[in-house]
Amino acid sequence: MVLVIVIAVLALLAGLAANRYLRPRLVSDDDEGMAVKDLVGPLLTLTVLLLAFVLVTASGSHGKAEVAARGEARALDKIVEIAEYAPDGTKARIQADSVCYARAVRTQEWPAMADGEDSAAPSVWSTDLRKTFRELEGEPVFGMLVAADNERSQEREERQTQSTPSIPSSILWFLLITLTVTVIALGFCLPRRNNRAQILSLVVVTGLLTATLCIIRDVDRPFGGVTAVEPTAIAETERQATRDYRAHRALDTLPCDANGVRLTKA
Repeated sequence: MVLVIVIAVLALLAGLAANRYLRPRLVSDDDEGMAVKDLVGPLLTLTVLLLAFVLVTASGSHGKAEVAARGEARALDKIVEIAEYAPDGTKARIQADSVCYARAVRTQEWPAMADGEDSAAPSVWSTDLRKTFRELEGEPVFGMLVAADNERSQEREERQTQSTPSIPSSILWFLLITLTVTVIALGFCLPRRNNRAQILSLVVVTGLLTATLCIIRDVDRPFGGVTAVEPTAIAETERQATRDYRAHRALDTLPCDANGVRLTKA
């Protein structure tokens, strides 16, 4: 990092020195040379490339968050299905804990992730699941349940990881400063007369660059904003798990409320 900065500063000083002392000896007309608009072209190209690179990075994080959310729901649904091979009492507890886990994720952890934070509410029910699994140790269904739960845990961890911004704020500020300098330089190069078309073009370019930066800011927070990943998959798993639980236990009450909060102490 320091070496790059030092070399860049030395290059700038060398260029200015060459312009000041070497150019008059080699070029007779000192008015000839690179115009300001010739310098703005590379600056605009740099800005566009930086925005494109950062947008791809943010989009990748957004995609991983969505894949992890679906994977977690799929693993939880697998737990509910495998529980059908367990004894009735154990099956009921596994399915009930799965419903409550899905509710806690959907209503408590999802809103927290919109702010880049986590919630401990789902962990209450994942702990209960593992306790129930121990009752089946030695049974053929035990290994399948543990494998599915490990998959659920990994997907949840990935989802939580992707909920935090992948682009440091310092890079976003750098992009904002670069965009500002580029727009000012483009405005400086506009002709003073008959410039209506150029001004319109500058407005369009500014709008596009600004929109790109706003999209980056929004996509970089997968669970908040306009492009937020919705808890659709986990909600569907919750619905199916609730249906399976109530199919044979119409009079039984789930151990949690609609928000996944435990009704009674364990």
